[in-house]
Amino acid sequence: MAYDEDLANRIRELISLEDGLTEQRMFGGLAFLINGNMSVSASGQGGLLLRVAPIETDTLLAKQHAAPFEMRGRAMQGWLRVDPEGIRTKRQLQDWVRRGVAHARSLPSKR
Repeated sequence: MAYDEDLANRIRELISLEDGLTEQRMFGGLAFLINGNMSVSASGQGGLLLRVAPIETDTLLAKQHAAPFEMRGRAMQGWLRVDPEGIRTKRQLQDWVRRGVAHARSLPSKR
């Protein structure tokens, strides 16, 4: 499944003015990186993939439409999936994107 172009455009609209923003295909989707760190991605499996502080993972998983991101059958702390139903409105998407961008900004630059 290809990533959702409409979702990618909605993300761009929210973060286009962020310093250090680049886009890169990864995990089958289109990722938005801040200073080389992935913040959010229009997932190739549908919905949003984002990176958050690992300590926040369990709390955020309690939110509706959030699920763990699994790699090779293992849930990854600090990585979440948000189903399309959880990002239908601009406000819903903005909340998740804000979290992903804030975490990416907290990490050392890779550039």
